[in-house]
Amino acid sequence: MDIVKGFPATSQDNYQLNVTTIIKHAARSFGRQEIVSRRLDGSMFKYTYADAHERMKRLANGLRSIGVQVGDRVGVLAWNSHENYEIYFGLPGLGAVMLLLNLRLTPQDLAYVIDHSGASFIIVDETLLPIAHAVAPLCKSLKGFVIITLPGKKLADVKTNLKNAYSYEDLIAEASADFEWPHMDETSAYAACYTTGTTGKPKGIYYSHRDVYLHSCAIGNNAEISLADTYCQIVPMFHALGWGLSQAATMVGARLVFPGMYTLDRLEGLSKLIVDEKVTVSAGAPAIFMPLLEYIRGLDEKLDLGGARLLSGASEPPVAMMKGFWELTGAEVIHAYGATETTPLVTTNRLMPWLVGELTKDQQWELKKKQGFTVVGLDLKVVNALDAEIAHDGKTPGEILIRGPWITAKYHDAPGTESQFTKDGYWRSGDMGTIDEHGYLKITDRVKDVIKSGGEWISSVDMENEIISFPAVLEAAVVGIPHPKWEERPLALVVLREGEKEGVTADDIRNHLANTFAKWQLPDEVVFVNEIPKTSVGKLNKKEIRAQYKELYSK
Repeated sequence: MDIVKGFPATSQDNYQLNVTTIIKHAARSFGRQEIVSRRLDGSMFKYTYADAHERMKRLANGLRSIGVQVGDRVGVLAWNSHENYEIYFGLPGLGAVMLLLNLRLTPQDLAYVIDHSGASFIIVDETLLPIAHAVAPLCKSLKGFVIITLPGKKLADVKTNLKNAYSYEDLIAEASADFEWPHMDETSAYAACYTTGTTGKPKGIYYSHRDVYLHSCAIGNNAEISLADTYCQIVPMFHALGWGLSQAATMVGARLVFPGMYTLDRLEGLSKLIVDEKVTVSAGAPAIFMPLLEYIRGLDEKLDLGGARLLSGASEPPVAMMKGFWELTGAEVIHAYGATETTPLVTTNRLMPWLVGELTKDQQWELKKKQGFTVVGLDLKVVNALDAEIAHDGKTPGEILIRGPWITAKYHDAPGTESQFTKDGYWRSGDMGTIDEHGYLKITDRVKDVIKSGGEWISSVDMENEIISFPAVLEAAVVGIPHPKWEERPLALVVLREGEKEGVTADDIRNHLANTFAKWQLPDEVVFVNEIPKTSVGKLNKKEIRAQYKELYSK
């Protein structure tokens, strides 16, 4: 990309964009704003931005006292807690790199990430010690561990065989609150997140301070977060910086809520927290929002979330889910798109005012499930196999390419991945999509997931969402399975709602699909299952599904 140098400005362009600027501003301007964190026993811990800022400075001093230096990589195994929030600023604030460790990876993959990054320490929640115990013998670079203990518990009472273990709370209690955040070169790494490794080993993305600062501005602007909001961190904080909303919410001084540990099979605590704390902004994947909606449906008393905005990413939100939240709670589900490589915000979906009067209600809902328009600061284009940009007609699919100040330019120490980047700086997303005449992006599939049948393409994403619109269906996954005649044919896996598991047939699903899909596109087989395989970040694990059913059409 050619840079044109114009007339010199008089600005302080050497003043670095550091993430610590965000928390310094929050403590200075919104010091009394409340932060709420739910502990494992269900009790609520409350303090303020000013309190958190002091503990972050103590944490920085404490980590420095055990040998953590500028540029060191430090792994984090923790829940969505106030301690993790402190780590988000205190650890990178001293100049080290926060290495986000996916709690759901295998010990082997975690050990690979730790060794590949060269991490020297790991900060681990006491409840996650089994993961640390499994990983530690496999790692070569680790020097020690910092353990976040349960409230009031001493390190001596923690059952662990980890060597060189320190107490998180003791480090903070014994350290000075006098810490001057260094003015880091803004291109220095703030944090690292590794892809989940569905193809080959996990690949490292290292986010710069500048990257995260600018991304926080973009998230705050597009999620319309303000001082009047209460933000709840539902997205796991180990996944792509928790989607960057905790930093953005801090930037504008919003009230923060951290739900601690929650699981999909026990959503009453999360649901109650959202209502009790009057949450107005949150984010998550359909993998969490759909079960949450099912839980809400079963409540005797209606939840009032009127005015709340729920950013939905990772996969396309079904219209039935968006309508369900709107009709049952008054909350608006807003679709957004991104990836680990993009920090992650790339697009967001809001209805253009001039389209509201032109579209029917049904057309508006269909538009809302698209990924939306590209946010300011980024370049996005959809190209064909020759890298030529395609028409914005909403019909012609191609691969999505993205570049901008918070998009990765390379993978860390990953020879052979250069082909995922173009000469003019675009990252090849591997997503197939279209752009319509209004500028809305629509993901039609992953390049590797699009179904190729008889020389024609079938969108698994569109078919999945159409199946989910069938009232008896809770979840669906569609994949292409090898076929001796047609190259591939669709297979649909379907999870039915409780109470709907009798009487629904494969033909019912196919007849429903026939309203929007041609006969030749309909799945040859519809298999009813109790559960659909998911990846470590809650996406449909189509690689596993294809492997499991690869012989189905060859018999």
